[in-house]
Amino acid sequence: MLDSTKKIQAYSQKYKNADEFYEDSLAFEASMMNFIIIGEMAEKLSDEFRDKFSSQIDWYKIKGFRNIIAHNYFGIDAEEVWQIIKNNLAQLKAELEKIIFNSE
Repeated sequence: MLDSTKKIQAYSQKYKNADEFYEDSLAFEASMMNFIIIGEMAEKLSDEFRDKFSSQIDWYKIKGFRNIIAHNYFGIDAEEVWQIIKNNLAQLKAELEKIIFNSE
């Protein structure tokens, strides 16, 4: 999941807005695939693990976003994706890093 957050940030960093990002279909589609990976991995976590870290990470929203992308790909709102990248992804990355590096 952490690697996928880093990839999405890398793929999207050079764009100024959702339209520019969406126009680069390679970067946009690669990011969508990595959001799916994040959601798939969240689904594979044990209930105990998710419960332990539910105050830091909203696993339900992560899995829900994965489902939207996977089942409604052509209806994806690029602006919504852009807002998630700009407003939520860094926080998810930071929380994942805390979990990974504080549990070693």
